[in-house]
Amino acid sequence: MDYATSRKDIDEPTRINLLGNSIVLIAPKDSKTDNVAIGPGFDLAKLAGDGRIATGDVKSVPAGKYAQAALEKLGAWQAAEPKFAMAESVRAALTLVARGEAALGIVYSTDARVEPGVKIVGTFPADSHPAIIYPVAATATAKTEASDYLAFLRSAAAKAILEKYGFTYLIRPTS
Repeated sequence: MDYATSRKDIDEPTRINLLGNSIVLIAPKDSKTDNVAIGPGFDLAKLAGDGRIATGDVKSVPAGKYAQAALEKLGAWQAAEPKFAMAESVRAALTLVARGEAALGIVYSTDARVEPGVKIVGTFPADSHPAIIYPVAATATAKTEASDYLAFLRSAAAKAILEKYGFTYLIRPTS
């Protein structure tokens, strides 16, 4: 969105930070791992044991970048890094855990909530990584109908739908 703003490709007054998300630690649904306290001194490498840890590639996938930032801040990155199975997307990482090909994974909360083959075993502290924010705006060349869609996204109906899927709604609904 910042890139589009710098190129004057969006109608800047319409831009808002609409949604937030979090990153979570997941395990296969039948795993014995449960209720992991994630904080400073968290030993992810030990928790994974002989298993792999799946996440998006830390060089190119945003979820992987958030995972690395969080683990570095918590002091767990260096020991855990050799155990990582870097995937081309957060959904691919989710699938590795769901199939039991990785003992643990770090993905977005919203993705974990819709995959029946995994369970969330811990949530990374919000201050351990940059905020995960989804902005929205009309493009500079948007038709007038775009304002109706943006109005819907600001509505109580949209809030209910988006929160059902695990997003954090960052604005006050207009209706």
